[in-house]
Amino acid sequence: MSVLVEFAMFPTDKGESVSSYVSRIIDVIDKSGFEYKLTPMGTVFETETMEDALDLIKKAYDVLEPDCNRIYSTIKFDIRKNRSNRMKQKIASIESKLNKEVKK
Repeated sequence: MSVLVEFAMFPTDKGESVSSYVSRIIDVIDKSGFEYKLTPMGTVFETETMEDALDLIKKAYDVLEPDCNRIYSTIKFDIRKNRSNRMKQKIASIESKLNKEVKK
């Protein structure tokens, strides 16, 4: 199974720039061993189970909770059975279709 997750999480009580807080979350994700991609508006990662995905989101929350009074998060899931490595496969699929269109 593949659980693709796109999420953003940050404190809303720490001013305009929250990159020092977001970097804590990225460190947790990086140390998890799961493949991930940081984007300007959030992070995408892939796990094999929903439990792993939810556990990683909880760990992200846990690194902010001690000194943040308000935390905002958005989370999207794309869950598909009998698949893996979809972070790369989904992009490759689009790129291959774009290449076919360009060659016409």
